[in-house]
Amino acid sequence: MKINKVLVIHGPNLNLLGTREPEIYGSMTMQDINEDLAKQAKEHNVEIDFFQSNHEGAIIDTLHNARGQYGYIILNAGAFTHYSIAIRDALAAIDIPVIEVHLSNIHKREEFRHHSVIASVVEGQICGFGLESYKSALFIAISRLQKED
Repeated sequence: MKINKVLVIHGPNLNLLGTREPEIYGSMTMQDINEDLAKQAKEHNVEIDFFQSNHEGAIIDTLHNARGQYGYIILNAGAFTHYSIAIRDALAAIDIPVIEVHLSNIHKREEFRHHSVIASVVEGQICGFGLESYKSALFIAISRLQKED
């Protein structure tokens, strides 16, 4: 059964976009990102939902609850990317393709950010392009969902 619906999960501190380290993350807010993605999804007749949490367990619960509800997930796990084995295991346990995104290029930042513990269980990773990281991920998700038609 094809599910033509995408879930975007924003991890810790992404609720502070627009004011948090603008020299790294820019001036756009999380709401700006969500509105841009909602417009892109609507243009392609794809439903999209958004979730943000600063809490690891809430992200895990959301991933578990996504089963049977979404055809794709776009995940910016924030700092959890680098150390949350629990989120990595939740991703491995669900049967939904996931695209990992980051606004900044994690490979050009502090050494501890260079490694993603979730990379081995996601379909792919897009980083370093700001809003375009999210938009590219959504483009890929939409393309793959429409191929299933």
